[in-house]
Amino acid sequence: MSFEKIDGYRDELVSLRRDFHRHPELAFEERRTAGRVAELLRSYGYEVHTGLADTGVVGVLRAGAASGDAAGRCRTIGLRADMDALPIEELNQFDHRSSHPGKMHACGHDGHTTMLLGAARYLAETRRFDGCVVLIFQPAEENGGGAQVMIEQGLFERFPVDAVYGMHNMPGMPLGDFALRSGPMLAAVDIFEAAVICRGGHAAMPHLAEDAVLVACQVVQAWQGIVSRNVDPLASAVVSTTCIHGGEASNVLPERVVLRGCVRTFDEPVQALVEERMRRLGTAIAEASGMRFELDYRRTYPATVNHAAQSERFADAAAEVGERVERELPPIMGSEDFSFMLRARPGAFLMAGQGEGAGLHTPYYDFNDDLLTLGAKLWARLVERELPLGR
Repeated sequence: MSFEKIDGYRDELVSLRRDFHRHPELAFEERRTAGRVAELLRSYGYEVHTGLADTGVVGVLRAGAASGDAAGRCRTIGLRADMDALPIEELNQFDHRSSHPGKMHACGHDGHTTMLLGAARYLAETRRFDGCVVLIFQPAEENGGGAQVMIEQGLFERFPVDAVYGMHNMPGMPLGDFALRSGPMLAAVDIFEAAVICRGGHAAMPHLAEDAVLVACQVVQAWQGIVSRNVDPLASAVVSTTCIHGGEASNVLPERVVLRGCVRTFDEPVQALVEERMRRLGTAIAEASGMRFELDYRRTYPATVNHAAQSERFADAAAEVGERVERELPPIMGSEDFSFMLRARPGAFLMAGQGEGAGLHTPYYDFNDDLLTLGAKLWARLVERELPLGR
């Protein structure tokens, strides 16, 4: 087992990754990125398909006997990388910083895309596997639900896969280390917007008006008791109110105060409990003060739940190319829309250490280029293990 070829790609991969970083594109706007991905895949010899979820790209490569089963279909695995950036103003000053104000690759999707392209080139040049590889370059992972859109538009009907795999970088984990777990690994995320509505008035005459700000604060405090007093202590949940807005003047009691935030859970019964308690508490507290309460609660990404067999296979492949593999990673309260793919097909999601540096979703983040070849090697090794020659 040798991946010297991938080591030889390093300079090109670094250049490509930094080019993606300079030109970040938000959810469903990844036209330049998708065009470059499609162009490279075609140059490697892939069958390329575009248009799923508008800016999604799928590359297909067959190798070996690939004779297929009785229905004429060979064993197939899918590998997924996300392409979109975040609406964050980059504060880095290096040469490859974002050239688009208010947009940056603050989560490493530029690196994820590049790692999979590195593996794509290697697989096309060596073809040391027997079967079919489907490379999924997905738009809109950040809040856009691009995975769900691709699935709804026929991803797995057009490209049936026996298993699907995803990977994400993790700042703070040593470079060369990998981590995952079987079962729930990343949380579901729900977002909410609530409103306390009342009869406002002059701040100097509160007895002639109603104070929605006071009641909104009471609601936020009450919600914090849901996890500590309603959720099983052995389960996990987070309720975060991240935005409070009401009024424009210092001497006016506003008629409406808006609360926004998110909820993180792993289990659907807990998810339902939190939503029900948020609605009931908000309504009761507002009505006790003669006010009205509204709640728009939306379930976005489900929990990312790894399948046992695919988790072991992914971990075994990682052990052959990395330094250390943590197979019982504690669950993480962050979320991923790769969860939709794991609901549709067996598979697993893995975290790849990228060493010390700024955290994800911060204006000083940058992907570690030393991870590019290592990630490409992991993808290549996974394919060769899953689709071995001479079966």
